[in-house]
Amino acid sequence: MNRRQLIKNLGLGAGVFVVGPSALSLLQSCKNEPDYDWQPVYLSASNGLALKQVLDTILPATDTPGASDLNIAQFIDSYMDTVAEPERAKEFKRSADAFAQAFEKEFEKSQDDGAKEDYDQILKKYLKATPADQEKYMKRNTETQDAQNQEPDVEMDSDAGAYAYLNNVRDMAIWAWKNSEEVGENVMWYDPIPGEYIACGPVSELGGGKAMSL
Repeated sequence: MNRRQLIKNLGLGAGVFVVGPSALSLLQSCKNEPDYDWQPVYLSASNGLALKQVLDTILPATDTPGASDLNIAQFIDSYMDTVAEPERAKEFKRSADAFAQAFEKEFEKSQDDGAKEDYDQILKKYLKATPADQEKYMKRNTETQDAQNQEPDVEMDSDAGAYAYLNNVRDMAIWAWKNSEEVGENVMWYDPIPGEYIACGPVSELGGGKAMSL
């Protein structure tokens, strides 16, 4: 099963973060915004460009819409600007900066100059990290947060921050992808007027193997 088919079949167990109606409204408002002249409202221009690259690597366009088709970068940036709690938004910006540092350390060039292959490689490094490395990154993040309680300007460890950033972006991207109108109506199992109630039945028959759109 390929990555896009796996995402298509996902239920609500993965990629979910707690949101309210304001986030759903924001997601729908981003669907028709053009991406060719997009300027981030919360992230820096460099981090906004990198976010789009990361999202296009996680959710490329295939037989289903990709991240750029649904303007998920615009959604995440606007979410952090208008919906997220201030501390969470600040932490996201710090982790985006940490990712930029990790990228430069890995490839000896700016994330602005990164090629698709570079983004493929760095996502594999952090999103497919070994359990030992994951534990190390989480421990460093905890240590940084403790230090920031004493000194707010303490910088994140670049590796630990990049790990946290990419996991956060992946979770938000999957949630946004599944909850977009385009995917909900045209990719997932969509029934605007549900018919008879079937308490027990194989998903393979009821929805063609797809998770049901909400």
